[in-house]
Amino acid sequence: MAKSQNSFIKQENEKKRLKKRKEKLQKKEERKANTGDSSFDSMIAYVDENGNLSNTPPDPTKKRKIDASTIEIGVSRREDVEVPTVRSGRIDFFDTSKGFGFIKETGTQDKFFVHVKGLLDEVKEGDSVSFELERGLKGMNAVKVKRI
Repeated sequence: MAKSQNSFIKQENEKKRLKKRKEKLQKKEERKANTGDSSFDSMIAYVDENGNLSNTPPDPTKKRKIDASTIEIGVSRREDVEVPTVRSGRIDFFDTSKGFGFIKETGTQDKFFVHVKGLLDEVKEGDSVSFELERGLKGMNAVKVKRI
């Protein structure tokens, strides 16, 4: 009678496990052999005068004295810059049946959406208008639109 297949499979699995264990031991030995100088000095990194990392200590002759009180920590205060609230432009497109259009600002050539609810006067394409901006769901919208 023939031998059971089960014992053959078990033998093959055992060979695979032994082979894996042997490879693992070899890798471990290679890592031990290739570890160079793992002293503290070899792990230190220095920053040179330009802010770059290097493995050599900085030159003490290039050392500069800095007054700690001149160092600014955090964000500097923003100076109030007057932004003109009323802008001027020209109606680039306006659809009266749908009730919306676009205004092109004269200075920057930016286009802003305008809705009928934001109009103070009746407007049509090509009219010069003054307007204010308000943040909408999809960007800046022109409101308080007056014909000039």
